[in-house]
Amino acid sequence: MAANNTSRTQKHLAVLIDADNAPAAIVEGLFEEIARYGVASVKRIYGDWTGPQLGSWKNVLLDHSIVPIQQFAYTKGKNATDSSLIIDAMDLLYTRRFEGFCLVSSDSDFTRLASRIREEGLLVYGFGEQKTPRPFVAACDKFIYIELLRSDPPGATGVEDRPASETAKVADDGKAARQPKVPLAFIAKIMDDIADEDGWAHLSALGTNISKLRPEFDSRTHGYKKLSDLIKGHPKTFELQTRNSPGGTAVLYARHRQ
Repeated sequence: MAANNTSRTQKHLAVLIDADNAPAAIVEGLFEEIARYGVASVKRIYGDWTGPQLGSWKNVLLDHSIVPIQQFAYTKGKNATDSSLIIDAMDLLYTRRFEGFCLVSSDSDFTRLASRIREEGLLVYGFGEQKTPRPFVAACDKFIYIELLRSDPPGATGVEDRPASETAKVADDGKAARQPKVPLAFIAKIMDDIADEDGWAHLSALGTNISKLRPEFDSRTHGYKKLSDLIKGHPKTFELQTRNSPGGTAVLYARHRQ
C-alpha cells in the first residue's frame, strides 16, 4: 500500500526532445534533473534518423529507453520535426495522464505549445541553451539551461597539464568569467515582499516566487549547488536561519540585511 501511495504522489511527466536543437552530451544530466521533478513516463525524441547528423543521439537511445520518432524533412529549410513534436504533445495532453511536460529544445517555435500546456493547468519544464529566446523561457514554469547538464570530455578546459596551483587559478578565473552576476537586488526584493513582520522568509517560498518571475533562475548558474548555498555565500546581504517545525523537521528561513 505504501508503494502505491508513493507512486500516486509522483508527477508523471512527458519528455519530448527536439534532437535538432539539443546535444546528446546532456542526456545523463537531463534525466537526473528530470527525476527531481517527477517520473519520465514518456520519453520521445524527434528528428530525421536516416541521416548521420543524429549519430550521437543514436548511441544513447537504448541506454535511456528513449523512443525515436522519425520525421523526414519534406522540404529543404523547413523543420517538420517541430510540427511532429507539437502534434504528439497535444495528443498526450488530451489523454489527461500527465501532470507536466519537459520540452527539450532551444527553439522559440515551442513558445505557444508551452503556453497552451500551462493553460490546461499542467507544469512545463523547459530545457535549452542560454541562447534560447526569452519568450520560450518565460512560457515555462521552470527553465533549465542545458550547459549545466552537459557531460563534456576531460580536457575541455585546457588546464590539465598545468601545475596544480596554476590549474586551480585558471579554473577559478574561467569559472568566474562564465558565471553571470548574482541578481542580489532581485532576490532581496522578493524576500522582502514575502517576509513576515520580522523580515524572515521561508526559503522554499522564496525559491518558488523567484521561479515564477524568472523561470530560468538557477543557483548553479552562479556557482552554487542550492539556493541556500547562494544565500550563505552572501552574508553581507542575507542571513540564513534554521528553525524546527512542530514535527521536528528543520526549516530554512532567510532575511535581507538592510
